[in-house]
Amino acid sequence: MKKKQNISTILLHIVLIIGACIMIMPFLWMVLTSLKTVSESTSMNPFIFFPETFQWENFQTVIRQNDFLRLYFNTFAMMFFRVLCAVLFSAMAAYAFARLSFPGRNFLFGLVLFQMMVPAQIFIVPQYLMVDKMGLRNSIFALVFPGLVSAFGTFLLRQFFMGLPKELEESARLDGCNIWQTFWKVMLPLTKSGLVALGIFTALFSFKDLMWPLIVNTNSDAATLSSALAKISSAYSVNYPQLMAAAVLAIWPMLLVYIIFQKQFIEGIATSGGKL
Repeated sequence: MKKKQNISTILLHIVLIIGACIMIMPFLWMVLTSLKTVSESTSMNPFIFFPETFQWENFQTVIRQNDFLRLYFNTFAMMFFRVLCAVLFSAMAAYAFARLSFPGRNFLFGLVLFQMMVPAQIFIVPQYLMVDKMGLRNSIFALVFPGLVSAFGTFLLRQFFMGLPKELEESARLDGCNIWQTFWKVMLPLTKSGLVALGIFTALFSFKDLMWPLIVNTNSDAATLSSALAKISSAYSVNYPQLMAAAVLAIWPMLLVYIIFQKQFIEGIATSGGKL
């Protein structure tokens, strides 16, 4: 029996190692391509996996042509304010839908669910018109605007609030707490895992958001990493080594954040029952 368990464990580890190699391969290919020449990156016969000489000039050229400090600032500012707004406003809306009784509650929550059922591209035109009427195009606020509220966050946190016992609210009210104090001091701290999960999802979705930053911000000073990468590639010719060098420079901050907060990432994903 012990021998069979050892064999099963070995086979499981082999499968996991193969899966890990498959997942790592695109990142390894990106890094190696960023260090190749253009001819090496497009050569198919023979196929070149490792560059003959590391071309660090690709990184120098990309850094010289793009203001990465500005791109980092714009991207992480957008992520920070979207996470802050999504967590705060979604928590308040979710608590109202889960614990308060008011006319039209089910109808309004149905509208929230309807927003989750339709493609996000439907809202791009009205959102763009709203930002344009306010005269706030090419700004950080324009990047944050679609993330001020989150239908997904409202739905997710509503499930957490509905799972909390009603006795907590009753005890808080007996102690003299009003609705806001009950929400802020009693109920909200108990949904910490849900808030972490929502923050993780919002940060990831914001980091890889491409269409909205391309549309609302045409000025390079207000661009994000994703939109800057899209503009580097040309419709007629692509310098793949420089494009991959820019991708390496764009992705390393998020990898660093993941390494530092790996435990919180895993707990947040497991708690919400979602996947990346």
